[in-house]
Amino acid sequence: MKKTIAMAALAVAVSFGAVSCKKKVSDADLQTQATTIVVSNPNASVEVKEGVAHLSGTFETKEAKDAMIKQLKAINGVKDVMDMASVAPATPAPAPVETTSAVAPEVQQKVKDAVKDFPSVKVEVVNGELTLTGDVSSADARKIKESIDALKIGKYNNKLTVK
Repeated sequence: MKKTIAMAALAVAVSFGAVSCKKKVSDADLQTQATTIVVSNPNASVEVKEGVAHLSGTFETKEAKDAMIKQLKAINGVKDVMDMASVAPATPAPAPVETTSAVAPEVQQKVKDAVKDFPSVKVEVVNGELTLTGDVSSADARKIKESIDALKIGKYNNKLTVK
């Protein structure tokens, strides 16, 4: 019986000795391993102090942050992970913008009717302004200007090329 107790005591002493001889991983080594994992998210960073990884930064989703924490906890020697990171708020999709022409369709039609005898002239709305484009002679340019001015439509862009 004494022999059995002595053997048990010896086994316990050896197991405690084996546990205490376990190689401790340095914070520098843990920092290197943790940084290698966190580098996949450019908006996050990690710092290891006394075996505890401190995660900070911003993540796109909660799932991405949780996955990063799980990977950090899996590093041999990391005791715990302190979560100081945040999740970026979801950006709502922009509402569609309704655009309407600043030029009334009837005004556009009047101008088209006024230049119908000049097939090279194009009437369009560019950036909300009525615009005339095309190649015309100087005499035709004068006639077009007089016709449009007679309509009293206000401002328009005359981008006609006189040849």
